[in-house]
Amino acid sequence: MQYIIRAYDGENMLNKRMEVRPRHLENIAKVDGKVICAGGLLDEEGKMKGSVLIMEFDDRAGLDRYLASEPYLTEHVWEKVKVDSMNVVILNG
Repeated sequence: MQYIIRAYDGENMLNKRMEVRPRHLENIAKVDGKVICAGGLLDEEGKMKGSVLIMEFDDRAGLDRYLASEPYLTEHVWEKVKVDSMNVVILNG
């Protein structure tokens, strides 16, 4: 099943986000093949304010295990996280 994760940083978290980012990227690398698409959400000035990930797991429990290990969550960069199931129909055009 595919999931879209929309995660918004807490206020004034850009510096902490950048500090935690290497651990975030290392953690994503551990779930090789699960990431369909991922990137930063930008504010009006082009600065990161959150993240969007489209990921595929066998079930919600698999996604929840990933999120439990996500440094942006465990280190309190993300303040609000919304997860929805989705059906990827078009990929790469």
